[in-house]
Amino acid sequence: MKNIFLFLLLMIFSLVHAQDITVSGYITDLDTNEALIDAIIYDEQSGRGTYTNNYGYYSLSLHKNKAIELNISYVGYKVERESFTLSDDISLNFLLETDNSLEEVVITTQTQQSIEKRNDLGSISISVKKIKTLPSIGGESDVLKAFQLMPGVLSGNEGSSSLFVRGGSPDQNLILLDDVPLYYVNHFGGFVSVFNTDAINKVKLIKGGFPASYGGRLSSVIDVRMKEGNRNEFHGSGMIGLIASKASVEGPIVNSKTSYTFSYRRMLFDLITKTVSLFNEKPETSGYYFYDLNAKVNHKFSDNDHIYFSLYMGDDEYYKSVDTENGFKKKQGAQWGNILFALRWNHLFNQKLFGNLVVSHTKYRLKVENDLSYTGENELYELKYNQGIFDTNVKMNFNYYPTNNYKMIFGVKSTLHSFNPGELDYKHTLNNTVVMDTIVRNNIAKSYEVSAYVENKVKIGDKLAANLGLHYNSYHINNVNYHSFEPRILLNWNFTPLYALKASYTKMQQNVHLLTSGNVSLPVDLWIPATERTPPQKSEQFSVGISKSSKNGKYEMSLETYFKTSQNLITYKEGVTFYNITNSWEDKIEREGIGKSYGIEFLARKNTGNNTGWLSYTLSKTDREFEGVNLGKPYPYHYDRRHSISFVYQYQINKNINLSATWVYNTGKAITIADGRYFLQYSDDNIDQEQGVSGIEVYNHGKNGFRMRDFHKLDVGVNFRKEKKWGERTWNISIYNVYNRQNPHYYYFGSDDGYTLKLKQQSLFPILPSVSYSFKF
Repeated sequence: MKNIFLFLLLMIFSLVHAQDITVSGYITDLDTNEALIDAIIYDEQSGRGTYTNNYGYYSLSLHKNKAIELNISYVGYKVERESFTLSDDISLNFLLETDNSLEEVVITTQTQQSIEKRNDLGSISISVKKIKTLPSIGGESDVLKAFQLMPGVLSGNEGSSSLFVRGGSPDQNLILLDDVPLYYVNHFGGFVSVFNTDAINKVKLIKGGFPASYGGRLSSVIDVRMKEGNRNEFHGSGMIGLIASKASVEGPIVNSKTSYTFSYRRMLFDLITKTVSLFNEKPETSGYYFYDLNAKVNHKFSDNDHIYFSLYMGDDEYYKSVDTENGFKKKQGAQWGNILFALRWNHLFNQKLFGNLVVSHTKYRLKVENDLSYTGENELYELKYNQGIFDTNVKMNFNYYPTNNYKMIFGVKSTLHSFNPGELDYKHTLNNTVVMDTIVRNNIAKSYEVSAYVENKVKIGDKLAANLGLHYNSYHINNVNYHSFEPRILLNWNFTPLYALKASYTKMQQNVHLLTSGNVSLPVDLWIPATERTPPQKSEQFSVGISKSSKNGKYEMSLETYFKTSQNLITYKEGVTFYNITNSWEDKIEREGIGKSYGIEFLARKNTGNNTGWLSYTLSKTDREFEGVNLGKPYPYHYDRRHSISFVYQYQINKNINLSATWVYNTGKAITIADGRYFLQYSDDNIDQEQGVSGIEVYNHGKNGFRMRDFHKLDVGVNFRKEKKWGERTWNISIYNVYNRQNPHYYYFGSDDGYTLKLKQQSLFPILPSVSYSFKF
């Protein structure tokens, strides 16, 4: 393997040759001065082009003393054109103006890199503007729900924003916010994600052909970038909705140098329940809410140095307090969420070397409290449970642009993990005297990992491009070390001007596990480290696809197939949950699980014009296998769904009104349910005399051997926009589940006559209209 990579690297460097001049700089928004990620800069004379990185920076090599005709473009912006002749290297920054024109026009310049030219496979981007126009309950647009409409991506339960990508589980998704991992990304039982679209600049999903710069998860990467803030003017926006309300402000601190952005979102349900509780005869208070806070400050010292500070805080909180007539008072509460902050420094060493240093901390924690007090005896019982995971990260990344045909991305990252797998604190106090005070805990575990990676993006001639990379990871916990060499290979062959054949191979390792109790309503997902007894998860994925575009990227189509294997998966043993804290978590699990996933994905997309949208279809199969589950036989994964179809339509009726509709169909989930029963006879001396029962009924079942009814629904939404003297307002009217499909949420056994058991279905959402009001100034 080492000889192969040495040969590939030598071949790449043999292609590197000095160019005459280099044009480099930043491409930003004219109005806000924010970076435009993946903007295109293209020279019509030489046919050479490139696109900006995550900070809006580009570097393009061109011939010396030759005529140059640059086109600078980005989706939703007017094309900028510059013509000149150069004899020396130069730095050129470009400001692009938003294009609000409505008419269908003939596209003469590509505003994004066409799908067959993009050197990626299984990578999907959706603009935040399009996400905001999708139908939503209460006007609450959601990034993760938008990705659920793409091939290879499934939701968990109805209304959930969890992602199951190519047969993987949610913990196998690497979700990054400004380069920093988030561990818990849901609110409201998964109904809303933690990503406030008012605070987001760009989002991308990768589910195959993973670049070497990403590591630590098996199934996908979701890379979310926060807004930087308007460097020129002060602006604000807000929304009042049925689920949550939010407000955002942004503006310059020092004009064209320093800017800030601040967004806050909160659910208001608890304020309503508090008001209602005032009119209850029995003293009782209860409530639930969630909030998100996003903040960012950035400063431009010069074109060579930028510094950014990002902050995210978000929580869900549930509480209930009841006073009883006999003097007892019960209090219950739970709080869970994330805290994340990152300090980043960009430095341009020269026109061909761009560096980015990130120092960050991320934390997820869950706290549960139950108190029972008796005022008559001055007695108090307190029960507290908490768990969480805390990471401190340092990452240094470099982009090197020696020629137009070769780009290198390389870097290192170190992470210190601290795991609290569960701590239970019980305290009994009588007349201010402690009667009992005990703590039961699993030991806090610390682990350390270091990663190094290199990507070689090379173009060989006009038809062949490749991304050849290697990701190395060293993981240490207690006295155990795990080393992982993870090759990443992606080939892109443009066998005709409009078609490309792509293939990739990826090997991944994941050093954290997630244990989930599906029968508990609270988010008691338990993050635990890989150990000597529970080694890291591993996967290998092969993907092949064919891509096509037409009319300069206006229409795109892709067909992909994949095969993925996973090892060292874990799950709870039958009948065991996180509540069994008296035992180590390692004694509660089945380990060394195997997963297999394979499928075919199709996507047809129209990107520009008044009518846009896409059609996606997925045919897939996912199995899991554990020695102690289902008699050691393979069984369907809970979220294995054979067929998945999504249709999205967006229509800009006029400048102020747009319509959108989504229709989704999924094969029913695989669940475990009794499919037969038999009677177990007691011996004569074990007959239950009191009940007169001489035996019990025992139910047969196979693991996930039953399918729920198929899931499908239609959602529609309309936005009515109007300009005002002070800014702009928008009314959103959405209808969820238009034709009132009774989709199954769960099944249970019930009886209508007291004797005959029947399998019954519980649905979640009927037809549900909603309205929201938003504004910006």
